[in-house]
Amino acid sequence: MGEASGEGLRVAYQGCPGAYSEAAAKKAYPSCETVPCEYFETAFQAVEKWAADRAVLPLENSLGGSIHRNYDLLLRHRLHIVGEVRLAVRHCLLANRGVKIENLRSAMSHPQALAQCEQTLTQLGIEHREAVDDTAGAAKQIAEENLQDTAAVASSLAAQLYGLDILAENIQDDADNVTRFMMLAREPIIPRTDKPFKTSIVFSLEEGPGQLFKALAVFALRKINLTKMESRPHKKRPLRVADDNSTPLKHFDYLFYVDFEASMADPNAQNALSNLKQEFATFLRVLGSYPTDVTEA
Repeated sequence: MGEASGEGLRVAYQGCPGAYSEAAAKKAYPSCETVPCEYFETAFQAVEKWAADRAVLPLENSLGGSIHRNYDLLLRHRLHIVGEVRLAVRHCLLANRGVKIENLRSAMSHPQALAQCEQTLTQLGIEHREAVDDTAGAAKQIAEENLQDTAAVASSLAAQLYGLDILAENIQDDADNVTRFMMLAREPIIPRTDKPFKTSIVFSLEEGPGQLFKALAVFALRKINLTKMESRPHKKRPLRVADDNSTPLKHFDYLFYVDFEASMADPNAQNALSNLKQEFATFLRVLGSYPTDVTEA
């Protein structure tokens, strides 16, 4: 089995064939067999139940920000991040054969894709927006229903798959539109130090002033660069009671997701996490230590 090329691997992604997630799966594992899943959680389950070997799912977009659902699912499931892949998102305007831009009244796509093309769609005179679960699903629906006044915002691959015309290319309002995907597996990879690695962790802290500052100092003191930080309310313990003099105050309890530039094979990173766990964290889990994607998006 060719791990790097993905030969013999079944790779799950969320969406219909032609989705950007499928393109990311193919970029990560060029020779893989892709497995479409209706929901993000279905893709996690496909790997856990051995219906797929890997999952490739989005974590963040340069315009839309983090995909919070997948951060929550990372904690709920026991899969490991074994790689990352960045994909440049190039939206196209797709319609049935013979339909012209002036015939269009509505655009259909994933809400984030519609938001990323808002100005261009307005300039083209397309007034209405229709949100659906994914970009390729919009293209599929337009083809199946032979809609004449509605276009899909989707990829050029979706146009090929569903027999649609491309009326306009690169219609996103911002040219630099990149999504970062994570590659998930049942088992972690063995971290190395001979090439750039990134490590993703999640932790929680005791309540109190300066706790987060002190926790992050374990990285700063060892000159470990943080590339991402995300806080999410703790689903199992959403409210924490603080007894401050008078009335007990109820407020959110948070989990912190952090990415840093170091391999877990590096003693410096091991010492940082050991320090974090012993001194500050009430909970700590390594989500994965994996090669940094240094390729062109």
